[in-house]
Amino acid sequence: MAKKVLTFGTFDVFHVGHLRILERAAAFGDRLVVGVSTDALNEAKKGRPPVYSEGERSEIIRALSCVDEVFLEESLELKADYIQRYGADILVMGDDWKGKFDQFSDLCEVAYLPRTPAISTTEVIEKIRV
Repeated sequence: MAKKVLTFGTFDVFHVGHLRILERAAAFGDRLVVGVSTDALNEAKKGRPPVYSEGERSEIIRALSCVDEVFLEESLELKADYIQRYGADILVMGDDWKGKFDQFSDLCEVAYLPRTPAISTTEVIEKIRV
């Protein structure tokens, strides 16, 4: 039986850190399913709209060879539902979320990966503004 990996992100202003975490997440199993935050969720989480629309961000993620399936994440409160709906065996998140998803360990394995040093979407946006 194929091992399904689930991860989530906004993936706005796609950069090498996004690519690396998705490739590393995919290595945990046979299929990688990615939840891309909706525009509304991103605005609620970060206090600003994304640079690229949810449709454009989903299209970018869907085009990656390491990604098997993409869906829109509409609410942070639905994580357990997403884990069950997509049959996740493991939930993989960046270590900036360390400990915040441990409550799902009764549904699937939970792993946190180190982020790529010295790069973030916020830093990229600030660099562009200068």
